[in-house]
Amino acid sequence: MHVVTLRSGREKSLRHRHPWVFSGAIESLSGEPQPGEVVELRDARGAFLARGYYNAQSRIRARVLTWEDRPVDDAFWRGRVAAAVARRAALAADAATSAYRLIHAEADLLPGLIADRYGDVVVVQVLTAGVERAREVILDALAAETGARRVFERSDTASRVREGLAAAVGCVRGDAVAAEAVTIVENGLRFEVNVAGGQKTGFYLDQRASRARVAAAAAGRPVLDVFCNTGGFGIAALHAGAASVSFLDSSAPSLQALERNLALNGLDGSEHELIHGDAFEALRSLRDGGRRFGLVVLDPPRFAVNRHQLDKAMRAYKDVNLLAMELLAPDGVLATFSCSQAVDIANFTMAVSWAGVDARRDVQILERLGQAEDHPVLVSFPESEYLKGLLCRVI
Repeated sequence: MHVVTLRSGREKSLRHRHPWVFSGAIESLSGEPQPGEVVELRDARGAFLARGYYNAQSRIRARVLTWEDRPVDDAFWRGRVAAAVARRAALAADAATSAYRLIHAEADLLPGLIADRYGDVVVVQVLTAGVERAREVILDALAAETGARRVFERSDTASRVREGLAAAVGCVRGDAVAAEAVTIVENGLRFEVNVAGGQKTGFYLDQRASRARVAAAAAGRPVLDVFCNTGGFGIAALHAGAASVSFLDSSAPSLQALERNLALNGLDGSEHELIHGDAFEALRSLRDGGRRFGLVVLDPPRFAVNRHQLDKAMRAYKDVNLLAMELLAPDGVLATFSCSQAVDIANFTMAVSWAGVDARRDVQILERLGQAEDHPVLVSFPESEYLKGLLCRVI
């Protein structure tokens, strides 16, 4: 086995169980491991630290798989998949929800691997060369542990390019001719999911708990659902008794899917409107037209991919929250989110505070929200906590 030796003092993060090794931490490498090959990690004195897979094409040179001196073989991969699936046993038994995350990469001790369940379909993302080398045993294990009718691959992310891998999309286990759209249940509501072309692996599963929480605040209020995608927040709000919901998104196909989701839940006759357009422009138009809402949901895409884009992202978060506050009636509720990993909760809260100052409104935080339980946060790996949310009262 090839050995990666770290520079003196650079082993500290590994001893704290952070699973990444960057290129600058490496003193030497024995041999030339192939992309994704398992290597042994040692400190500057030669003491064993961990085993992980290595890729010279990635800025993250090594990702830890185990802190133990043990083989990383087929049994290892099968065991890790089985353990992750078993942790979701309570969700699997919940008749009110049929869609959830099965494997959350580093947080489930399987760096570079995402797997989501949508009813009897599992959607997998193989994001790194190390997981690519083990893909067949992993796919077999997922099919066996879940009993899914089909496993569909959505490895079409930018991270694969950075790993030197080509995109891969298609059915990899089971019924290859099945329809790409499946119907799921979340908190008792039904949604259509396009596993081949929807956002992420098909649906924003990480917001399941927040959708239920925000819906509980919606009864009797006119609601504006911004960046609504296929309607998760707004449909939950209508079902919970919202007076009306205005859905706003820049994607026409998403709004078409939203209409189908309304019909699936018998809500197509409810008080609602669809607004197709750029969120910032549409919010300004609503404000200038004198519209007011009792609850506004902001669930935008990432405004920052990395720390270099932090200042730009902070301005965007401030601006969009300012527009939302200008549309809220007194004592209105704002549910605002950031999925930008580069923006931590302190910075996000600061952006919301700046928006309150500019709007000349006092803002109370009622509750802090985050990713659902099937997207766990590994305490030694803060990067696994990417979704931040604030439920606020705007006075």
